[in-house]
Amino acid sequence: MRFGLLLNEPSGPDPFPELRDRIARAADEGFDSAWMSHIFGLDALTALAVAGSAAGRDIELGTAVVPTYPRHPAALAQQAMTANAALGGRLTLGIGLSHKIVVEDMYGYSYDRPARHMREYLDVLLPLTRGEQAGYTGETVKANLRLSTPGTGLPVLIAALGPRMLKLAGTVADGTVLWMTGRKTVAEHIAPGIASAAAEAGRPAPRVVCALPLCVTDDPEAARTRAGEMYAMYGQLPSYRAMLDREGVEGPGGVAVVGDEDAVRAQLDALAQAGVTDFVAAVFGDRERAHKLLIGASKG
Repeated sequence: MRFGLLLNEPSGPDPFPELRDRIARAADEGFDSAWMSHIFGLDALTALAVAGSAAGRDIELGTAVVPTYPRHPAALAQQAMTANAALGGRLTLGIGLSHKIVVEDMYGYSYDRPARHMREYLDVLLPLTRGEQAGYTGETVKANLRLSTPGTGLPVLIAALGPRMLKLAGTVADGTVLWMTGRKTVAEHIAPGIASAAAEAGRPAPRVVCALPLCVTDDPEAARTRAGEMYAMYGQLPSYRAMLDREGVEGPGGVAVVGDEDAVRAQLDALAQAGVTDFVAAVFGDRERAHKLLIGASKG
C-alpha cells in the first residue's frame, strides 16, 4: 500500500509559499503522493500546477476531487493536461459528482441521474486526455473536438461509492478515490465491485485510493470525538452517510484512523488487506507523530 497526505488548504492572501512547502516536505519525507480537495477555495488543478511545479519533483500530485458539473469535459481535460505538463507528468486527476445540494442549490444545474452524467462525461473526457478525437452526443454532454494540449496520459480516478459508479471506475477509469469510507465497506463493497468490473473489461487492477482522518494519540476516544466534530458535515451528505451506515458507525469519527502507534499500524494493515492500494491521511492532532508513523509504515 502506498501512502499519501491530504493537503489542508492554506489560508491568507498568498497561500502558495505554504502550499509549496507542504508539498516539498511531503516529498522529502518520502510520501508517495499528496492530494488536494476542490471545494470553495483554491482551484485544485491550478494550485497544484503552481505549487507543485516548484516543489517535490518526485511525488505524485492528485485532486480529490474536482466536481464535474460546472465544467465541460473538454475544458477539464484541457486544464488537467496543462497542469500535468507543468508537473512533468505527475498529476492524477480525481473527479466526482459532488452532491445534489451543491450542484442544484449552489450551481443551478440538474442533478438528475448522476451516474448517467458521469458515464457521458467520461465518454468525452477520457479520449481527450489520451490525445484522441472526442466525437460524442449524449443526453447531457456533446462534443466534437481534439486537443493539442501536452500532458496526455494522466490517470483518471472517480469518486465512486455506488454500484454503477464502481462499475465505471473499474471499466473505463483507473480506479476510485474515496472519502469517509471505512475498512469493512472497502472490503465488502468497494474492492469487490471495482475489481470485478475491471476484470470483466480486461483492464488492469484498479487503484483504490482511500482518504481518511488520522490521528496518532494516546486518547483515541477524544480523537474520535474531535474527528466527529471536525467532519460532521460529511455525516449529513447522502453519499457519505450511506457509506457510514454500511460501516455501521454513527458518524465520521467512527471511520477515523486513531490510536497509538500500534493501533494505527493495525488499522492501516487492515485497510491494505481490505483492498486499499493507496492510503491518504487527513492528519489532525500531533502532525509530527503521525508523519513519523506513516513514513515508517511506508517503508514496511
